[in-house]
Amino acid sequence: MLDSGFAAGAAEWQDLPAIRLALPGGDSALVALQGAQVLSWVADGAEQLFLSPLAAHDGHTPIRGGIPLCFPQFNQRGPLVKHGFARTLAWQARAEEARTDGDGLRLTLRLEDSAATRAVWPHAFAAELEVWLQPGALTVQLSVHNPGDAPLAFTAALHSYLRVDDVATTTLSGFDGLRYWDAVEDTHPQQQGALAFGAELDRVYPRPAQPMVIHAAGVERLRIAQDPAWADTVVWNPGPQLCARLADMPADGYRHMLCVEAAAIDAPVMLAPQGRWHAAQRLERLPRSAHTAKETP
Repeated sequence: MLDSGFAAGAAEWQDLPAIRLALPGGDSALVALQGAQVLSWVADGAEQLFLSPLAAHDGHTPIRGGIPLCFPQFNQRGPLVKHGFARTLAWQARAEEARTDGDGLRLTLRLEDSAATRAVWPHAFAAELEVWLQPGALTVQLSVHNPGDAPLAFTAALHSYLRVDDVATTTLSGFDGLRYWDAVEDTHPQQQGALAFGAELDRVYPRPAQPMVIHAAGVERLRIAQDPAWADTVVWNPGPQLCARLADMPADGYRHMLCVEAAAIDAPVMLAPQGRWHAAQRLERLPRSAHTAKETP
């Protein structure tokens, strides 16, 4: 039984099964069983994640938005379907299994290999995705166990779609001085200052040592941190031209989202037999009361 004021219950999103978590202060999260995908995170009275109004909801097509999990392959870096199969499969979880932890709620979802996964990826695995909702914060952790007798290699990412009011007035700091791969230009320049957005942007950075910060019109809005096991950080915004070609995005959808992804892609994770790996991304919302204080001269 959950402590008073905490709630976890079965829910639906577009007729797909989900679990809703809620805290006494009003923060909440909605997690779809398809892909163990966080679809909504409300903190400080506002939605923090971008979910496309045109996102697929047929139960087997990837859902555009929220926090999709890329596993066991990132993008098209391998023989599997783009971003792997985990985001389209049904994970196992029950709302009754949610548990309180201090001022927050934790929910664990599970996925194991099956005949269908072994047909395309012949490996035994056991994956867990833990969602930890706290006041003003959301932590998502992926854990992978290799129960087999042969080494296991994979790439993965938490493909977080973060909601912004207007990407044109949004900046992202934390990467200054780091050399990155620009996937649009196929170059490897060095970052100078904060990132600004407008045209298509697709970059892979090494994980910065300090948290990243999203600023809107110069005001700090969201802090993003990731465990060292996520060795890479992907930053993506499709810009107007690519966005217009995406069937599951409105033409202006790029203006209201920014993907900052905790990733392990440049060097695949290698798990020995019986080995375990885990890594988390943490999102922290700066309360609007603090915004007001900063914005008042």
